[in-house]
This record gives sequence, structure tokens and C-alpha cells, in this order.
Amino acid sequence: MSKHKKTNAMRLLDTKKISYTTKSYTYTEEDLSGIHAAEAVGLPVDCVFKTLVAQGKTTGPVVFCIPCHKELDLKKAAHVSGNKSVELLHVKDLLHITGYIRGGCSPLGMKKQFPTYLDISAREQTVISISAGQRGLQIILAPQDLSTLIPAPFVDLLLKDVTLTTSRIR
Repeated sequence: MSKHKKTNAMRLLDTKKISYTTKSYTYTEEDLSGIHAAEAVGLPVDCVFKTLVAQGKTTGPVVFCIPCHKELDLKKAAHVSGNKSVELLHVKDLLHITGYIRGGCSPLGMKKQFPTYLDISAREQTVISISAGQRGLQIILAPQDLSTLIPAPFVDLLLKDVTLTTSRIR
């Protein structure tokens, strides 16, 4: 697998005997974008998924995984998660709630398993990349394995016709 120290996400996959690989890359505080991660690990941006944590008005914390270059539709996110509305968690609350920091948040191995949803586009991919739970380290695995493990249904989560550029992310 790798010579990296095992993260909670990797230990969970190992425990469940789910096949994955890891890829590491150099990151800077100025560029924690998934677009940079995709370039660094050599995968198309459609295969690299970022993990967004929101606060649902009804359910509390809820997790959404979407392609790194796309934008979450908060109305769709609220609807699929059974909330009237959701707001993205403020970065200062991320560590306390999930155990992860910005740029290293994984849908696997959080302090608590929150309801999680994968964008439907993941089903079209043979493999996807998610954070391994630390900055500069990605887990590459089959999207169906991730969906089954969490469990996380595949749902439509994206704003239509919105693609982030590097300049919009910073």
C-alpha cells in the first residue's frame, strides 16, 4: 500500500479488507484545492472528490462528497439529507466535529459517522480519490466500495453548469 503512517481512514479500509492505494503529494497552505491534488496525483479532476461537511437544520452534521472542481447545490443537499436547509460548516468548527482539518477531511474515519452522500457522478468512475485524512495524502478506491462501506447513496448534489477555477477556490 504505502510507507505512510496509517490514518483512521486507511485503518478502516484495512479492517474491512477493502482494496485501495494511496498517493502523496506536496501541498502548501495557499493551495489546498482538489484541483491541485488531481494534478499532483495524476488523476482527472472528475475522479478527485472533496469532502464537505454541512450543518443540517434537522439532522445536524451531514457530509457530501463531490468532484473537486464542482460546487455543491445547498438546496439539493438539504433535500437529499432530509433537511429544510443546510449550511457549510465553518472551517473553525471542522476539527472539533470531525477530527479533521481543512484540506485533510475524509468521509472515512471521522470522530462519528455522519450521514454521507456521494455525488452521482462518482458512479461513472472506475476509481475515485478522496482525502486519506491528512493533507497531501489521497486514497484511491472504487466508488462502490466507498458507498457500501459508509454507507453513502449516490445522489445529484451539484449546481448545474458551475465549475470552479483555481482562481475561484483561493
